[in-house]
Amino acid sequence: MSKTPRRVVVGLSGASGMAYGIDLLQTLRRIEGLEIHLVMTQGAKRVLVEEMGKHPEEVELLADAVHRAQDIGASIASGSFRTLGMVIVPCSATSVSKIAYGIADNLLTRAAYVHLKERRPLILVPREAPLPIPTLEALLKAAQAGATILPAAPGFYTRPQSIEDLLAFMTQRVLDLLGLEYPRAPRWKEPEVVEE
Repeated sequence: MSKTPRRVVVGLSGASGMAYGIDLLQTLRRIEGLEIHLVMTQGAKRVLVEEMGKHPEEVELLADAVHRAQDIGASIASGSFRTLGMVIVPCSATSVSKIAYGIADNLLTRAAYVHLKERRPLILVPREAPLPIPTLEALLKAAQAGATILPAAPGFYTRPQSIEDLLAFMTQRVLDLLGLEYPRAPRWKEPEVVEE
């Protein structure tokens, strides 16, 4: 039996919190033998510029393969394209709703749908707050369908000293959920880690 390729799909959608997505991509890039597939919505591209002053082309350099959101025939749109999982960070309320109800109208939501149907890890990282009832219901429905909901809410028990520390906390949680080993942030009651 062949081994599952070490691939991860990262989706960026049009919500505030792009720093979380960039930190994750930069960290994944450091993991040897990992293939990163990236898909960004038009909303994500706009937020990147407005929120971080980054152009999409800069972020695309962090991936091994970049897929256009309109290309629903891309490799990541098929269940036969094996991955370790998919993360959407940040995940907008619109994307959550589409995923919850199986609306695969672009490559981001199609790839998410594929991960749910194939029972592969799908991690949604919403950042928006407060959450209205329709979004709460969509989050519940997405979780019931098999997604892991990981709100962008870093912990403070590690006594973070910088924004980088807060980003690292969330990235470490994502890595753990994907089963990827990389020392990105300190853990509760464990010895300090040193990032390579």
